[in-house]
Amino acid sequence: MPNPVPKPSPQTGLRALKAIIQNRSVVPALNVFHAETGDIFRLSALNFSAIMLAGPEAGRFILTDHREDFLWRLETDPLTDLLMHSVLVEDGQTHDDMRRQLSPALHKQMMAHYAAGMVKRTDQVIDTWGDGLRVDMLVEARKIALLILMDSLFDVDYTPELGRLWRSVIYLINFISPGLWMFWRGVPRPGYAKYRAQMDEYLYQIIDLKQHALPAEPDPDRLDMVSYLLCSGMPRERIRDQLMTMLIAGHDTSTAQLSWVLRLLGEHPDALARAQTEVDSVLGGQTPDTENTKGLVWLEQCLKETLRLYPPIHIGSRTAVRDLEFNGVGIPEGARVLYSIYLTHRHPAHWDAPDDFKPERFDDFKRYDPYLYLPFGAGRRNCIGASFAQAEALVVMARILQRVQLDASGAPSVHVHMGATLEPRPGVPMTVRRR
Repeated sequence: MPNPVPKPSPQTGLRALKAIIQNRSVVPALNVFHAETGDIFRLSALNFSAIMLAGPEAGRFILTDHREDFLWRLETDPLTDLLMHSVLVEDGQTHDDMRRQLSPALHKQMMAHYAAGMVKRTDQVIDTWGDGLRVDMLVEARKIALLILMDSLFDVDYTPELGRLWRSVIYLINFISPGLWMFWRGVPRPGYAKYRAQMDEYLYQIIDLKQHALPAEPDPDRLDMVSYLLCSGMPRERIRDQLMTMLIAGHDTSTAQLSWVLRLLGEHPDALARAQTEVDSVLGGQTPDTENTKGLVWLEQCLKETLRLYPPIHIGSRTAVRDLEFNGVGIPEGARVLYSIYLTHRHPAHWDAPDDFKPERFDDFKRYDPYLYLPFGAGRRNCIGASFAQAEALVVMARILQRVQLDASGAPSVHVHMGATLEPRPGVPMTVRRR
């Protein structure tokens, strides 16, 4: 007979509440629960209840060994309402078929083709930075990520829409973020219908334009993602779902990684100086691409350490489809199961100084359990955009360090905001000077 899921004590709950108040974030409360309860515990508040798992054993349990015993799709979640039937919220054969249709545009071999556009769009945003002025890198990273995603995957210039659809993008990101809907189903969400309709209209315009521009005999090697999906025979409504996923979820994860690495480098001037010196030495003035950036070992380690400390997709949500047992603890059928990548990445039993920024820990990455570091998940449902995200981050950061000197002195403290991704709030102000 398996044991029941441990519940945090009232005293632990009070300490967690104190951590939330002190840090202006829910995230530190998870550290309290984990430290005092262990790698599996129940989260309960009002009518919300879930089982939280953490650690490499839990990762292997959910992502690989028992992946068929969990469902991703949850009809009552805002994510499902927005993305409808995208690859991110489908299960079984439907998911596998969609993934195969999306894979060509996101294959590792495509990254060399995308690199020039990544540099172009990064330059476009850098050119708006006044020399010696203070800019918010959280906002600027979002601009870069949006422009690159639309350029690379959809072959569309998003520049005219940056201002017009900015509010729609931010609203929809907030819509799928943790909030009151977790505790009270049916909470009114004023504005959702309007902002979703704006984004739907834009995406359908792209689909229609690509449909009309398709040649009679298209070359599969020269198609963007939208055109490829049209050629695959995917229905127009389902193409919309995939594009919404890439636009909202895809750019937001890149925004989080770029803003956090800039924040962390700003907090560690020695690491920043070392990264800039490496870029100058390795690239020697060359435009960054997927080949010459392979020599940016330190910068890549900084990016990996950023993903360890602040994984954009910090938690995974599943529903158990049958009774399960994890380390002697019972997980009942129908239970909502959350897997914390954030807690796993800071697990004190597996990481030295887990809360410290130490890029050098990745000098010997092979020594780590493969389920201990999961910024892109693992198994058959690992992040389909992992190659794109890694190439983008390295190329963009190399270009920024080539072109400007960054100074974060005097920046206010930040807290970890648990939205659709983990974000540094209230922002990442940095002074930029032309090089």
